[in-house]
Amino acid sequence: MARSLFRSRIVIGLLVATFLVFLGWLGLPPGQGDSAAQSGQPPHVTGIARAIEVKDRHESYLMAHPDVVGTAAGLTDDGQPAVKVYTKRPGVTGIPESLDGTAVVVEATGEFFALQQARQGPPSDKGKIGSTAISTTSAWPRPVPIGVSTGNRYECSAGTIGARVKNGSTVYALSNNHVYALENKAPGNSEVLQPGRYDTSCTYDPANVIGTLSAFKSIVFSTSASNTIDAAIAVSSPANLGKATPSNGYGLPQSGIVSASVGQEVQKYGRTSQLTRGQVTGVNATVNIGYSSGTARFVNQIVVGSRKTFIKAGDSGSLLVTDPGRNPVGLLYAGTSSGRTAIANRIDLVLGEFGVTIDGE
Repeated sequence: MARSLFRSRIVIGLLVATFLVFLGWLGLPPGQGDSAAQSGQPPHVTGIARAIEVKDRHESYLMAHPDVVGTAAGLTDDGQPAVKVYTKRPGVTGIPESLDGTAVVVEATGEFFALQQARQGPPSDKGKIGSTAISTTSAWPRPVPIGVSTGNRYECSAGTIGARVKNGSTVYALSNNHVYALENKAPGNSEVLQPGRYDTSCTYDPANVIGTLSAFKSIVFSTSASNTIDAAIAVSSPANLGKATPSNGYGLPQSGIVSASVGQEVQKYGRTSQLTRGQVTGVNATVNIGYSSGTARFVNQIVVGSRKTFIKAGDSGSLLVTDPGRNPVGLLYAGTSSGRTAIANRIDLVLGEFGVTIDGE
């Protein structure tokens, strides 16, 4: 009896070993055969934190796929925690359906790009999604509102003033590195304009100066980099820079910031598409972003999705705030060609880099 039981255990062991070898031949990633029960932390109990843990564990494997442009922690259609994988095109193969018992959701977003308005050619048609009664590309009386066209004097381009931020009594205009610092290339103390030169037929008018470049976080252009923010500030004054959007926007942001969470309703006001609304669909995202200087990888990002266009070229630098509430969540800087998926930096990381706070309500 004992000998028979011993032989049975040997046979079972050989079958299990053979099955594991077979999985290896299939090329499944490490942990693919693990179950939620084995981990002791079922996804429905641990929530997004579990999805973040699994994403981080398998991120290198996922991002090595040539058609993958990003990963994040999010939810399935039925509200279960998931690892999200963003691809260049539909029909990408070689991505597992689950990892360590956590669902994998593939979204064919297309590639992500920094969304500054084109640097060459005639002024745009504005491309407004919201009200056309208010122009966000014209020169505004001082103090100018946030959410309107801005740029560096040394480039024919335009982005968005995200917010007025402050350190003590000194105020600054907040936008992206690629809007104000020209992808690390702008001269120190270069003038910042409202509107950006793209919206003045590429001409420079000293009357449009609202401040000078004060500080920026350099972007490392590499797919092995760990950038966290695309941000810059320009020193200004209350006489030149206001702190609320135009009247068709969300108004004055709150000074108190909040963390992004999956499912959170958000809004933004930007130079091109003005007031648009969306929802946070991914957190702790790692994404490859295309710039004129090359591709840069960013980590710990926020992904926003919308069934309609949420962001367009020229909206770079827009402040992402809760809807309702107007609490700052992130700084928008990139998105897809469709504009239905947008990428934002965490606002706490942006403000912490420059030692400033939102000058709001």
